[in-house]
Amino acid sequence: MADEWACVASVMLAIVFAHAIGATMVGWAAFSAFILLKSDTAETLLRGTMRIIGTLLGSALALAIVPYAAQSLPLQMIAGALIGALGLYGMLTAKRGYGWLLFGLTFEMILFDKIERTDLDTYGFARTRLLEVIAGTAACTLVSVAVGLWAGRRWWTDRKPAGGRMTWNPTAARHAAQAGLAIATLPLLHALVGLPQLSQAAVTIMAVMIVPVTGIGASGLVPVSRRLLYRALGCMAGGALALGVLLAAQGSVPVLIAGTCLGIVIGRHIENGLPGVTYLGLQFTLAVIAVLVPDSYADAQIGPGVARLVSIFVGMAVLEPVLLTWHFVAPGRKETSRVTDSASGE
Repeated sequence: MADEWACVASVMLAIVFAHAIGATMVGWAAFSAFILLKSDTAETLLRGTMRIIGTLLGSALALAIVPYAAQSLPLQMIAGALIGALGLYGMLTAKRGYGWLLFGLTFEMILFDKIERTDLDTYGFARTRLLEVIAGTAACTLVSVAVGLWAGRRWWTDRKPAGGRMTWNPTAARHAAQAGLAIATLPLLHALVGLPQLSQAAVTIMAVMIVPVTGIGASGLVPVSRRLLYRALGCMAGGALALGVLLAAQGSVPVLIAGTCLGIVIGRHIENGLPGVTYLGLQFTLAVIAVLVPDSYADAQIGPGVARLVSIFVGMAVLEPVLLTWHFVAPGRKETSRVTDSASGE
């Protein structure tokens, strides 16, 4: 319960910070505050630092490439595939994998938002995204330090050894290439049939592909499909709770805030208490935050939750055929079905 209420405090503080520094996407600050908070304060601080650095580097690369790539379908496909695959490969193999993940995710979000909204101010988008990450990181770090001091933990001396440097791993490279191929189809399908929710679909593809390298197996079909299922179920359950709160609140800010707190506690409880479905608990909470933490409480609506669910199905529709094709191309290799769902992802 202490951890669950620490998450509530972290998210609430992130909302305050986001408004104070002028971030325009408050929900993303709340996302960051929830995702980053760990019981180990040193780990929280490290992950927060990696999130800021990854976001900064991904934004810088996007500002340099996206204005040109957005004008050419082949460049959109190549840029999305290469940077997405690189970010995922770094997440799976690098010493500071979380930074690599945010590098890739940030680039993809800016690229695909620009593709869908040609009038998007990429500099303004990158700036507010960085502000939101800073707000969320500052909030969760302060809460984690306060909880650590209250519990008497000497977090500054209790540091876990870091992993090794990024090395070549053919299984991880194949897995990342599959994600890159799926991401490359998004701008093509958008051009052909007006496929929606490109940005969050790319995020879905990268996030569900985060599985331990030892559990990928022949194609990654089983562990990734499981994460896709949990992502969809968690989003639907969290969206249902958020819809109930919206209907009960009738515009009341205290009720919306209370509903947000309830959703955070439930989602974190699932993460902490049910090891087999921790990813479902994470997605439950993120769906609640997407709906109940708007940029302005006067604009709270179910739309963001529906959009998030649509993006999951879009990501599923382009990723599953890639995994299925590889699964049947390499029939002689057995797929591994035993894999933990505790890998970090959005």
